Formats: sequence, structure tokens, C-alpha cells
Amino acid sequence: MNFIERFQELKALFSYEREVNIENTSLAIRPFQFHQIFVNPEVQHIQQTISAPEFCSVSDDNVEENKTFTYTVFVRKGVVQTDKAILLLHGLNERSWEKYLPWAETLALKTGRAVILFPIAFHMNRTPGSWYNPRMILPYVNSRKEKCMGLDNSTFANLALSSRLSENPVRFYISGKESVFNLWQLIKEIKSGQHTLFKENTSIHIFAYSIGAFLAQVLLLSNPEKLTSESRLFMFCGGSLFSRMDGNSRDIMDKECFRRLKDYFLEEFIRKGLGILKQKEDFIEKAFKSMLLSGKYRLYREHFFWENKDRIAAVTLKKDTVIPTLGVQEALGEKCAGKVLEEIDFPYDYTHQTPFPVHNRVMAEMVQQCFARVFDRAAAFLA
Repeated sequence: MNFIERFQELKALFSYEREVNIENTSLAIRPFQFHQIFVNPEVQHIQQTISAPEFCSVSDDNVEENKTFTYTVFVRKGVVQTDKAILLLHGLNERSWEKYLPWAETLALKTGRAVILFPIAFHMNRTPGSWYNPRMILPYVNSRKEKCMGLDNSTFANLALSSRLSENPVRFYISGKESVFNLWQLIKEIKSGQHTLFKENTSIHIFAYSIGAFLAQVLLLSNPEKLTSESRLFMFCGGSLFSRMDGNSRDIMDKECFRRLKDYFLEEFIRKGLGILKQKEDFIEKAFKSMLLSGKYRLYREHFFWENKDRIAAVTLKKDTVIPTLGVQEALGEKCAGKVLEEIDFPYDYTHQTPFPVHNRVMAEMVQQCFARVFDRAAAFLA
């Protein structure tokens, strides 16, 4: 069965509501509930003080879908508990796990590890469905175009993210910090034996794509309670400094939003940080700042990646304009990048958002070969 056919089958099977056995494989997809226990005071304070966006009647701290939600795990059928896992982290402005299902299945089959599909704050199923309902959102798309003259790449698909970040860019950092705390909680629950599927001291590696790689780098750099000291990280189309990214896209964020983000984080935030509830930056803010600009905490960042080069691998795509190879090289440092980073190219039209197209059956065999090239390497590294 080729990649495109497999994608369609897994898409039809996926459910947040019930366990699904995947026919003709040894795997099942199991849903689990996550409820936030760790609430960082800084995150809570910012979310309470930021005004609700025009299309939403509640403030960020009252979005219940973001606090309690379902995530799924690809795991071998009949397994009661396992001691090996991979966290799969997705890209920015994602609403569906569809494209990641073949990724998760392949990693689970080839590594023997359970693969956890964990959503970033205010992404996937962590928002009200109305935020991405075309009929409900379209009036706000038109309103935003009227307010921002010459606006490029404004669509119903990116309206929610574009509006929220344009109104207050600090949401990008706060949502990321909230996601670090969520991962901190999850990993701690797993390693302490509190999770029903995982044994105490489970080995946890990370496969991270796009902005998920940025989040993973911040997590490893900050290393709360030293929980990720042994984790391996494989980055695909991710790992760049923020300054080298280009999120201006119809399915990520509009041009005005990305301009606001860059202006804020590469100028005001890099100088002042937040400092709202504390006298100085904490370890997560330092890690985040080090990933913004080449010269900020450069020795700290490059020393960490070089010292941990055996735990890191990265694959970038030559024609990727959202996360360019140069940005990943600068983030890792030239010395480390030379050891862990590989830039490749595919012999078909692709984008950052769609590295493995599923709508052109003529290319099915070619896509399958390129998919295998990336995921064979990822699985070998993460096994």
C-alpha cells in the first residue's frame, strides 16, 4: 500500500472518542485525557489581562478546551504498559492530525515505541470549534482586511491565529511557555509511573516538526527538573532561529501578523523580556530568548547543542522557505550543524506545510520513497 492510500485509511480511522485498532498492523490508537495541573502564575496573569479577540467572547484563561483535552497515542495492540515513548510535536496553526497519522504509525512500527500526539496550546482540539468554522469566521476575515490595508495571505484558516497574535504578540511566548509546562507535567506523570500506559522511568524521545521543533529546543534547553536529560530529539523542517523563520502564509498567519511578531520579539522582547511577576528572566524565558536571534545567548545555546550533539538530529528541505536550513545552522551552531544536520531535496513540488503531498496519485511512488528516506532515518535515531 502506498503512502497516499495509507493516509486516507488512517484519516478515516482516527478518533478522539474511542480506541481504534488499525487493521493489518500490530497497532492501535488510544485516546487519553489531559488536565492542566501546573498553572504558571506568569502565564495565568498574562492570559487574564489580555483582552479577548474580536471573534471570541472569553479571555484566554477561560478557554476550557485549552485546559482539558484529549490526546492520542499509537501503541501496540494489547499492551498494558510500555517503557518507551516518542512525543510527536506538530507545526504552527494546525487544526488536524491528519497529515501526521502516517508519520506516527511509521515511527511506532519501526521503533517499537508508543507515539504520543500531543497538541500545543490553542492548537488542534485545544480551541472552540467556532474559531475555525468558515461560516462564522468569514465576517472577521473581511473586517481584518478592511482594517489592515494591503493585507496579504489573510484567510479563514489563519484568522484566529493572525488576529490573536496581532492584537498581542506576547501570546506567542505565553502559549509556548504554557506548552512547556504541559509537556513538563506530562513527562513527569509518565516518568513517575502516574500514567496508566507507561511504566516508571519510561524512556521518552521527541520527533518535532516546524514550530514543534522550536518548542522542543526550548524544552531541552530549559530541561525542567532534568526530565529531558536523556531524551533524543529528531527535528524535521524545524529547528531554526525565530529571526530566520517566515510564517507569512495562507495557512499559517497573514503578513501583518508576522510583521508584528518580528517587530515585537526581535526588538522589545529581546531587550526587556516580560519581567511582569519577577525581577529577572526565568530559565524558560532564557531558553526562549536564545532561540530568537543569533547573537542572543549564543555561547549558551551553541554550547548546549554541541555538548548534546549525540542526542540531536535534523533534516531540512532545500526549498523550504518557512524554516530555511540557514536558520537551523545558526541555531545549532556551525560546528554542531555539521555533525547533526542534513539538507535534502525532493524530486517533486512540495512546501514546508506539505512535504508529502497526498492529492496527486501520479507522484505516489515518489512521495513514498521520500517519506521513507526521512522516516527511516528518524526511526533509526529514535529507536
